[in-house]
Amino acid sequence: MSAVLFEDLSVDSDFEIHILEAPLGAEITGLDLSQPLSDMDFLRIHATHLDHHLLVFRGQRITPQQQIDFSRRFGQLQIHVLRNFQLSGHPEVLVVSNVLKDGKPAGLGDAGVFWHSDLSYKEKPSLGSLLHAQELPSKGGDTLFANMHLAYDTLPVALRRAVQGARAEHSYLARYEELRRHSPWRPALTPEQIHEVLPVSHPVVRVHPETGRRALFISEHFTTRILGLPEDESRELLQELFAHSVKPEHIYRHRWQPHDLLFWDNRSLMHLATGCPFEQRRTLYRTTIEGDRPY
Repeated sequence: MSAVLFEDLSVDSDFEIHILEAPLGAEITGLDLSQPLSDMDFLRIHATHLDHHLLVFRGQRITPQQQIDFSRRFGQLQIHVLRNFQLSGHPEVLVVSNVLKDGKPAGLGDAGVFWHSDLSYKEKPSLGSLLHAQELPSKGGDTLFANMHLAYDTLPVALRRAVQGARAEHSYLARYEELRRHSPWRPALTPEQIHEVLPVSHPVVRVHPETGRRALFISEHFTTRILGLPEDESRELLQELFAHSVKPEHIYRHRWQPHDLLFWDNRSLMHLATGCPFEQRRTLYRTTIEGDRPY
């Protein structure tokens, strides 16, 4: 959607949009997502999401079903392979939590410990994710977002030539066993689950299907290798791309407030959970929207 359309839509909307002083993101205030959303307001939200890649909705006291319903306006929802962390009665919601109940994890407590784009390991990676704060720590718990359009736009000439036309493999299992060794949140996967997350290949530079902008599409969590390169060359190139992607000038740090709802574009951004002290409880609900095959 164009900036012109964004200006046209702003006339009849009651809520306010504040562009963040950051390389990405906009904050939306004066909007209650527990109430029906008009088509005009939805279009304005959609346009702002495309322009700024991350939306921060403050003070959203919505139910899981209302989060699901809002998410579905953008597309079909994806179910995470770790079924044990689905919210009871709402399989579309992944519980992201470090809380233990009776000694057992209440949710996926180590989600986001490496930079990544959600579900890049699927044939149709995520269009976007929505994360709603339920319980926040008093210390820590920030989330970082990196603008992968900026990362592509600022690539040195040699790196830009190196990634032209390149494809990379993405795998959910890339660091799964490493995570299992250090946390109680990663169960052994069944053969059926492993089959559900077989490795896929995607272009290293993808074109956003709605805006036409190019972005780097690799991550330290799920990208395993550049196809067609010797292992050492692939590893070196990926390390250079990772380091470039997360330069400070590409990053926004989100400091959560109670009942924040974040909606980010996985085609445009990577993100990272900074963590919090183990004794600090943190619980959020995530929905994930299916996207298109990257090209």
